[in-house]
Amino acid sequence: MRFPLALTAKIARHIIKHKTLRTPKFALVLQLEPLHTCNLTCTGCGRIREYSTSLKDMMTLEDCLASARECEAPMVSICGGEPLIYPKIEELVAGLLQQGRIVYVCTNGMFMRKKMKDYLASIYTPAMEATLSRLLAENLISTKDAEAIRKGKQDGRPAIKPSKWMYWNVHIDGLEYTHDLIVEREGVFKECVEAVRMAKMLGYQVATNTTVYKETDAKEIEQMFEFFSSLEVDGHTISPGYEYDAAKKDMVKRLNKQPEDFFLTRKMTREKFAKIQEWGERFTIFGTPVYQEFLAGKRELTCTAWAIPTRNIKGWKAPCYLMTDGHYARYQEMLEKVDWNKYGVVNGIARDARCENCMVHCGYDPSGALGTNYQRGDNWKNIKYNFGPKPKPYLEGRKINAFNGFSVGKGHLAEAKAAINTGLAAGKSQGQGSNGKASDPCGAATTSQRDDLLAKIAARKEG
Repeated sequence: MRFPLALTAKIARHIIKHKTLRTPKFALVLQLEPLHTCNLTCTGCGRIREYSTSLKDMMTLEDCLASARECEAPMVSICGGEPLIYPKIEELVAGLLQQGRIVYVCTNGMFMRKKMKDYLASIYTPAMEATLSRLLAENLISTKDAEAIRKGKQDGRPAIKPSKWMYWNVHIDGLEYTHDLIVEREGVFKECVEAVRMAKMLGYQVATNTTVYKETDAKEIEQMFEFFSSLEVDGHTISPGYEYDAAKKDMVKRLNKQPEDFFLTRKMTREKFAKIQEWGERFTIFGTPVYQEFLAGKRELTCTAWAIPTRNIKGWKAPCYLMTDGHYARYQEMLEKVDWNKYGVVNGIARDARCENCMVHCGYDPSGALGTNYQRGDNWKNIKYNFGPKPKPYLEGRKINAFNGFSVGKGHLAEAKAAINTGLAAGKSQGQGSNGKASDPCGAATTSQRDDLLAKIAARKEG
């Protein structure tokens, strides 16, 4: 099977139940954001900008678990912000699993190995030495890590354990150069790959989560799938980058870029996703084949954002994960008070101007599962896709030149670093101190000078 039977059956039962009861609107996936704090500043992400005045706030564990019970979604995607920063993330995952939810931990990957080392410490026995030896040999843990694991977990808290009901959902937006550029930090892709390798070695389920932007090369996305398939990841989520308000404002104010140069229009999305159905046959891509047809421009769908609601520190966010017209205290209150007919695109016409270019999975993927805009044969397509054989790992993907940036000295800051180093060398030759710093308080290695260098490099390229 393409997807685990228990998970597929759980979601199918949920849909059939509400269809039988004729429930007009119900949740399939809860996007749960216990906090908006993040250790990265990814280009295109508006979360830490939209909620910039409440980055230190977070939902209580009780509120998080109550929100899952309230909307009854069979699947919970824990996002944010970076959810592994949440102080009670272990208790949250354990609590959701105890409720019988399918859990996705949507992470940038930077703290994954730490959490997995905590898990190893929580179950350590001498019989695990072979596993530790393998992890040491693969440079996935250090000797110091191994010593800490052998001492056992001392805090008495639960650990995030492998489970058929849980996935690490790791943010990957391309191969190394592209991904590090988008997350605005070099070395992140390498850490993600090491975390994925360690997770698979320990028996976790792992998926990747990709957003495609205007400058993203479709061939690179295919190579990304091939590479991670060779690592035997369990699935992929992919969606087009959309110019929602918070991200647009950040693009202009912080980066001095125009949103239309970064985000996709509907026409561009269809061009980028022209091969999505072929990819869906070769790789385990989460999402219905109906949604894939929509992305490829072969059919239209109407938005069902209410099926993937977002709950965060301010309440139930409406109308969708990306647009914010209000927050509500209760899920049912949101369903009843929001005029859903004001949003989405119908017959090629945007009901709200902000919806015009949106084809994002959180609005349209559930439409394929729920039978919105049903066409003859859709049910069979979904059944065949979900219950068909899982694509085999593409082992040739190991030959992909995935580490094409920071790891080989060609990261997006390489030119700036070279210029800084040249400046330091010149400074030393002119009699500066042994630390290489100028007498000017704004020394050569400061962030401001690095940014100036980057701006000059970009201007030269444009010229």
